[in-house]
Amino acid sequence: QVQLVESGGGSVQAGGSLRLSCAASGRTFNGYAMAWFRQAPGKEREFVAAIRWTGGSTYYEDSVKGRFTISRDIAKNTVYLQMNSLKPEDTAVYYCAARPSVAIVTRTYQYDSWGQGTQVTVSS
Repeated sequence: QVQLVESGGGSVQAGGSLRLSCAASGRTFNGYAMAWFRQAPGKEREFVAAIRWTGGSTYYEDSVKGRFTISRDIAKNTVYLQMNSLKPEDTAVYYCAARPSVAIVTRTYQYDSWGQGTQVTVSS
């Protein structure tokens, strides 16, 4: 069974940076796609970024392009989200997700496994 555990959230001022981590366990992740989603208060959960475990190709939601970088460390079975130039509108709970397919998709129902989330708060 896949387990995902996020860490690295916190509070930061606008313009600052944070790096989120997602420790994955339960199987090998060759052939998987891993993603980050976020959910702000009163809003639906939305796609942020995704990466193919094998090969490392990435995909980003438009509002985070150029500011966020998703990466993975195969030896550590960990996915990262480096977030720079943070804005108050980036405030949300950030979730790690995984699906057993190389296809990168952006809908929540297309992912099988989820972490518990980590809070990111950006103040102006």
